[in-house]
Amino acid sequence: MVKFLQLLTAKQTSILSGALVIMGTVILSKILGLIRDRLLVHTFPPDTVAIFFAAFRLPDLIFQLLIFGALSVAFIPVFTQYLEERGRAEAFRLAQSILIIALAVLSVAALLVFFFSDIVTGWIVPGFTPAQKIQVAQLTRAILVGQILLVMGSFFVGILQSYQRFIIPALAGVFYNLGIILGVIFLSDSLGILAAGMGVIMGAAMHALIQLPLVWSLGFRIGSLKSLIHPGVKEIFQLMSIRTLGLAAEQINETVGVVLASLISTASVTYLTFAQHLQVVPIGLFGATIAQAALPVLATEKSRGQKEEFKATLLTTLHQILFLSLPSTAILIILRIPAVRLVFGASQFDWTATVSTGMTLAFLAIGLAAQAASLLLVRGFYALRDTKTPVLVSFIVVGVNIVLSIYFINILHLPVWGLGLANSIAAVLSGLLLFFTLHFKIGGFNLRQVWGPFSKMLLSTIIMAGALYIPIKLLDQVIFDTTRTINLIILTGLASAFALSIYIILVWFLKVRELQTYVELLKRLTKLQSKIRSKEIVETAEQV
Repeated sequence: MVKFLQLLTAKQTSILSGALVIMGTVILSKILGLIRDRLLVHTFPPDTVAIFFAAFRLPDLIFQLLIFGALSVAFIPVFTQYLEERGRAEAFRLAQSILIIALAVLSVAALLVFFFSDIVTGWIVPGFTPAQKIQVAQLTRAILVGQILLVMGSFFVGILQSYQRFIIPALAGVFYNLGIILGVIFLSDSLGILAAGMGVIMGAAMHALIQLPLVWSLGFRIGSLKSLIHPGVKEIFQLMSIRTLGLAAEQINETVGVVLASLISTASVTYLTFAQHLQVVPIGLFGATIAQAALPVLATEKSRGQKEEFKATLLTTLHQILFLSLPSTAILIILRIPAVRLVFGASQFDWTATVSTGMTLAFLAIGLAAQAASLLLVRGFYALRDTKTPVLVSFIVVGVNIVLSIYFINILHLPVWGLGLANSIAAVLSGLLLFFTLHFKIGGFNLRQVWGPFSKMLLSTIIMAGALYIPIKLLDQVIFDTTRTINLIILTGLASAFALSIYIILVWFLKVRELQTYVELLKRLTKLQSKIRSKEIVETAEQV
């Protein structure tokens, strides 16, 4: 038991080892998230589930805008610098100040929205009926309470990741989803869809409590109001002020998506949200986890003036993300219908709902690898204390996405999958703009070193997609009766295993070094050496 606790609280000393432990817990969290979605659609019809997802829009907008997105990207680099240059005591005084301010700001914002939610939610879901809009407003108020509690937990995540402790923060997301699941199971008979809102409150409380012991053991305490004058607060708010503009654009973009989906049909909000939830599984596993683990390392290298090490870390990590996200794209596009059926195939989720969600998922998946890579590239800018460039890119990309979304839905009258297509076009544009602006900012990558491995992985992915499509069609029509769930599981499992084997053989034949990186990591994992510390392989021009 003691060794298990030591493993949970151990420091991860490299990007891949940190990403690996995040990935393990994120897998569990994502599984619970999908179980939550299936439970919702099993308990309620898609039109009712749409009320819950629509109610999340306003609280999530406030939370992302004022707290999570801006605070997390500004806090970790500054907090890391204070740890490196001024010691733990001074860094914690900064942390105490920021937490008190964050709780106060979000509480005031939540109180205002609490009283005006009836008006605002009507703007967000213009296609809903009056009765549905009232339910959205009620759920919005419940979720706002949970968001206030989530501030504490999200703040703890920033502290622990700065200390390169990734397991406990990742587990916090598991408990958040668990709270929603428990709310639906035990309260839906008496509260209806409001039970999911009560679950959000329970999950947010557990999200903070699971991290509290480790944060406390590191020495963090909530300070008094006099600590608000800490000089580091100004630096964080300067970084946040610019980042907040970018987040505002992103949140407007997501809100426009919900508005347009509600105009198509109430259920389209559910189809779009479910497709996004499936798409973000590989992004969360292979993009967010590795990018999260990279940020403290990049911030440390920047603070020490290690320019070449910074570039090598960024490039190696980028290839590691693409190595995993590209085949994930192929799998989601080819297996879109089986994936939706297996995850959301409940009695109240019919074939029309399955096809609409599957098509939206396929078009969203086109931009998957670009989205995953962008998570790292943005953090590269944050480590350089540059929040202006990602914000400018965000404004351009969001503008393109909104224009395309309105054109596809209001002018061409495409189904909900048109929103997925617009999103992917914008995601690819975002990845290209972020890469090239960062390329010029840091003095340039070796482009041969960049595009060589990427082109090999892309070619392998295209061939893999064909290897996946052919057997899935032949076996579906000739051998397997996929109306039965067990047969569908066997078919998708066999086809995916075959296609992934082709991908591995191809990248091995093409000498893609990321394969060796992950093989080495898995070897160390199976031997349990050094608490899952990985020896990363940093590419050099001579190796390509």
